[in-house]
Amino acid sequence: VLPGGGEFVLTTQRGAFQVLPQPDSYKPVVKAIPGPRVPDSLPKIPIAKMSGDPVRANIVAITADGQHMIIGYGYFDLEPQIFEYHRGSDGAWIEDGSLPPLPTDMDLLSIEFDDPQNPDPGFAYVGTGDQAYVLNLRTKQWGRVHGVGPDSAIHAMSVVGGLHIAACWGIYNPAGPGTVRRVTNAHFLLHRMSDETGSNLRTYGIDVDPSRPNREVVTSITGVYVSADSGESWKRLSDLPEGEYRTVHFNADGTVI
Repeated sequence: VLPGGGEFVLTTQRGAFQVLPQPDSYKPVVKAIPGPRVPDSLPKIPIAKMSGDPVRANIVAITADGQHMIIGYGYFDLEPQIFEYHRGSDGAWIEDGSLPPLPTDMDLLSIEFDDPQNPDPGFAYVGTGDQAYVLNLRTKQWGRVHGVGPDSAIHAMSVVGGLHIAACWGIYNPAGPGTVRRVTNAHFLLHRMSDETGSNLRTYGIDVDPSRPNREVVTSITGVYVSADSGESWKRLSDLPEGEYRTVHFNADGTVI
């Protein structure tokens, strides 16, 4: 969602789209955003698309002033691509070109700027199907986020108070610039009344309360968990229905969606 909430960008199997709400909320204006297309040559892995079809758009990040954007593309073709955009005078998104190739051929799953409130951020964190990477937006050089275990699908990230990661095999909290540590001592209530699982919880979403950064919440394959001590201990929100939860967000008043 762009600053001010006047429009948003949607990533789909058919590429990315700019969505502009109208007075009749059931009839928004939807504009395709330029992006890569399936090439004439066969991909490394067969995909259910034809030559010339849009490549799946996975991740998107927009600067605080709403003037620049990064979109990541790719789906099982082992060639993830990231493009930069700027807003034109008519409000449409204009492609500036691609960023250097990532040091991985895995799917793109998540992205966050190092300072989402800065209209000119210095770094972008990108989570993939195997690792967390950091892009220096000045030098256009890629690096690894230190401390992430091998084959850790990075489903979501938060940068409130440092980099927090929800991964396939656990939770990572900040340990320094560009460095995280895995939460290894916490225990999570797996079922409502009994049983506990260790720190290898499969998590999908993570957020940190901006007004109280010691509070964080994660969604997982077994439910939703909240910590009030920066991840040292966790409580399962047992009043929620049983099920798998994917995304989570702290509101300004401290409540959680």
